[in-house]
Amino acid sequence: MRIRNTISILGFSLAAVMSQAIWAADNSPVGLWQNIDDASGKPRALIRITESNGTLEGRIEKVFPAPGENPDPKCDKCDGANKNAPIVGLTILTDLRKDGDEYTDGKILDPDNGKVYSSTLRLAEDGRKLDVRGYIGLSLLGRSQTWIRQE
Repeated sequence: MRIRNTISILGFSLAAVMSQAIWAADNSPVGLWQNIDDASGKPRALIRITESNGTLEGRIEKVFPAPGENPDPKCDKCDGANKNAPIVGLTILTDLRKDGDEYTDGKILDPDNGKVYSSTLRLAEDGRKLDVRGYIGLSLLGRSQTWIRQE
């Protein structure tokens, strides 16, 4: 009987630790996200968000081109080091820092037009979705997308 109780306690403890790890992951934007185009409502890319030294960065891992679009697109409208860089592998989110329940003061690159905007992120629906805002000047002057967690 004592062995059975010990096994039950170990199983419960393991389940509690695993659920805490899953809960912690869902309370951070770190992970793989599918962005949804705000105009078409269709998936555009998979973006991996990582954290280093308290800042978030997001890099495109895969694109979903529409029929007739280039399957290996380049950032032909980007400037500097990103000029004509493959979009897969491109860093599009930088310098986002946690501020309460948001991540702020970051930048987001739009590979479609090569422009860099100020950016904020906010987790939604218990970490299953990410509200991404890109703007110039005031946050009211911008556009938003909802990204869906993939892992």
